[in-house]
Amino acid sequence: MAAAGDGHDEVQNRQVILKRYVTGMTSEDDMEVVTGTARLAVPPCSTGMVLKNLYVSCDPYMRSRMSKHEDPSYVAGFVPGEVMVINYSSKRQSQS
Repeated sequence: MAAAGDGHDEVQNRQVILKRYVTGMTSEDDMEVVTGTARLAVPPCSTGMVLKNLYVSCDPYMRSRMSKHEDPSYVAGFVPGEVMVINYSSKRQSQS
């Protein structure tokens, strides 16, 4: 992976795209994996970092975000044709 600032500020990555709103049970056909680009730089003075995901899971709670809702929800739904953005926090296990 290229380091930010060395002229290689973008890398190819795989993105999961919601193809259509889901009705009923979700299936592999509801999503598509495409190749896109990702910027490696984070804003100056940011505490953020760029991470590489090793796997993606589709948790049951995400099913609601894949459906079209008439009324607003406490969390934004996914939009067909766009990358499924998931914000989460994780904790590094201490190495002993």
